[in-house]
Amino acid sequence: MPELPEAEVVARQLRHNLLGATLTSLWIGRADIIREGYPSRGWYGDAHLQSVNRFGKSVVLGFEKQQQVRYFVAELGMTGLLLFPSAETKHPQHVHVRLTLAGGKETEVRYWNPRRFGRISLLDQPGLNRYLERRFGHDPLFVSLPEFTELLKECRGRIKPLLMHQQRIAGIGNIYANEILFRVGLHPNAQASRLSRSKIERLYHVMREVLQTAIACGGSSVKDFFAPDGTAGRYVQHHLVYGKEGEPCPNQCGRVIRRLQSERSSFYCPRCQRLP
Repeated sequence: MPELPEAEVVARQLRHNLLGATLTSLWIGRADIIREGYPSRGWYGDAHLQSVNRFGKSVVLGFEKQQQVRYFVAELGMTGLLLFPSAETKHPQHVHVRLTLAGGKETEVRYWNPRRFGRISLLDQPGLNRYLERRFGHDPLFVSLPEFTELLKECRGRIKPLLMHQQRIAGIGNIYANEILFRVGLHPNAQASRLSRSKIERLYHVMREVLQTAIACGGSSVKDFFAPDGTAGRYVQHHLVYGKEGEPCPNQCGRVIRRLQSERSSFYCPRCQRLP
């Protein structure tokens, strides 16, 4: 469930509470949680946290030791969380990684992931570069309008799968794709390459507005998402269509929200989001 806004909330809390702290130990509870790399014996001990960044739906912690930098990459996947000890953790058996730190405002970060669709990668700089190039396309908060326009014009497929294609646009999942398309008035199956310039520009600005507002609200806590300090995301209160099948259209057009099942469930208004 965590998408770009939730990952950004996580990254900002980790940065605020832990930047500059020293990693005293890295505990890994199960080997299959590591997608790539391995914890070199002794290296992570006494390494300093020098950066916390978000790429797509992943959070990347950069540790420096003896003028070398290595990265702890946490994929949040469907149910992954990074939690401080102050956050109440249900089912502690799903905590698969613990980072113990000194010198920060918090003493530990726990990687909690019951379904384990997300993984951890431990990478050097070249490994991180390959990881980012392989997994992530444009960031929707930083892509320019000309780049976004070119991306859509080159795509022969439907607009909703394109918005959710992580190797093209990184970070948007099902929740925010539904919310963005409703606000723009685009059917999920509209052909991306056939959109007018004015519609593309509208989509671009609404996409950024929805994501930035969601970040300011702490993300969306639909099921399992919580920020590292245990707080729930409030943007769920602003959802207009996601999960609202059968409810009246928020635009008061007289129709109800329908659910369209394809790769992922789409929630849309058949009047406000007509196919061209």
